[in-house]
Amino acid sequence: MTTRVVIADDQALVRTGFRMILTARGIEVVGEAADGAEAVDAVRRLHPDVVLMDIRMPTMDGLEATRRILATPTDCRVLILTTFDLDSYVYAALAAGASGFLLKDVTPEHLAAAVHLVTTGDALLSPSITRRLVERFATPAAAQPAIHRDLSNLTPRELEVLTLMGQGLSNTEIATTLTLSEATVKTHVARIFAKLALRDRSQAVVLAYETGLVTPGER
Repeated sequence: MTTRVVIADDQALVRTGFRMILTARGIEVVGEAADGAEAVDAVRRLHPDVVLMDIRMPTMDGLEATRRILATPTDCRVLILTTFDLDSYVYAALAAGASGFLLKDVTPEHLAAAVHLVTTGDALLSPSITRRLVERFATPAAAQPAIHRDLSNLTPRELEVLTLMGQGLSNTEIATTLTLSEATVKTHVARIFAKLALRDRSQAVVLAYETGLVTPGER
């Protein structure tokens, strides 16, 4: 099945360039948006698989558009486009449910690969990269409750797995740490995602910090 994409950026040349790159690699661009409000409308009308979302746009920025798109049940994934490697808005976008971010100077191959990756339900950012981002911009966990009520449905083992994800460990590393098989860890991760309505590991890392399971600098 062909992946369907909406490109949201206030620069027409950027949209055109990305459209050409994706189309040449078999990815269908079903719509474009020049601001966040247009992006929200395009998602409602066109039901794309992925939105490439610029952050800084007029009328409504990409962060607010991401919140609105992901506030309702949807299979659409949002990839944030940014000029800066550690833009403070990126953390907020990840917290809102975005599946990762791309720099605007991304190579054509990386752009296409990223679009395909997030459609599988994975996150574009590795857990360790997300962890560094969260540590820089997250609200100190000490100012928040140790465990949010949303975590009450998790078993003790699932809490352990979520904590280790928040610390940037891969499934293989979690399996080694807890003396489990990697298949068992994958099952726990899937159950955590289902119980907490998480889209991917990036969102799980953010949640681990915001609920106080993990604190900045902890490993």
